[in-house]
Amino acid sequence: MVMRAKKNFIVVAYDISDDKRRGNVVKILEKAGSRVNYSVFECFLTDARYKRLQEDILSRIKIREDTVIFYPVCMDCYTKIVYLSASRRKFDKVTVI
Repeated sequence: MVMRAKKNFIVVAYDISDDKRRGNVVKILEKAGSRVNYSVFECFLTDARYKRLQEDILSRIKIREDTVIFYPVCMDCYTKIVYLSASRRKFDKVTVI
């Protein structure tokens, strides 16, 4: 029997005004999860990966100018997520401006 690491569902939203810093954060988040809106990502992460993601992003933003918010969502709540859209949009190829 293979044991799998417990993963957490995390929604990450950001408001970063500087193009370079925002681009760096987007690259990090694209490796960690799926873009569901221009400044929102959904990620399934182990505890260790979640901590590393926070550290990676913190090292690339200016805390006095930028905002990055991590919303942990419990699995019970995750099953109740409603997407009001004809289809889930794919924002993976969006150019960051």
